[in-house]
Amino acid sequence: MTTPDVDGMLAEQLLRLTRRIHRIQKHQLEPIGITPAQARLLRTLALYDTPPSMADLARRLEVVPRAVTTLVDGLESCDRVRRAPDPANRRVVRIELTATGTATLRALRDARRSAAETVLAPLTTDQREVLGGLLTTLVDGGAEFRR
Repeated sequence: MTTPDVDGMLAEQLLRLTRRIHRIQKHQLEPIGITPAQARLLRTLALYDTPPSMADLARRLEVVPRAVTTLVDGLESCDRVRRAPDPANRRVVRIELTATGTATLRALRDARRSAAETVLAPLTTDQREVLGGLLTTLVDGGAEFRR
């Protein structure tokens, strides 16, 4: 008799759920006119108290600087961010949210909430709280495997 591979099944379920969330998120972002990567950059940009440099964003997003340049180009072309010179070092470019970018962030929050409601609809409030605790444990417990 073979024993079920519980960890393998859990990993597969998590992967399937992640793909489902990505599909829902992509669908939610289409009307906003933004890609998931651009949305991530905007959310990350909003975390800073002062406008970050491109290098700061690349480190925070854990991507190469060229990837940030491409994302910023796309967001700048639709007036969601702007490049601004650093007052202390003219070789450094800072990235600032525009009013359109701030409005886009509000739309992103609404889209994310809607996507979460879709995914979490089958769960009770108690189940959602348990799931939140379990996910926090998994996310925080994997810190030693991050770069």
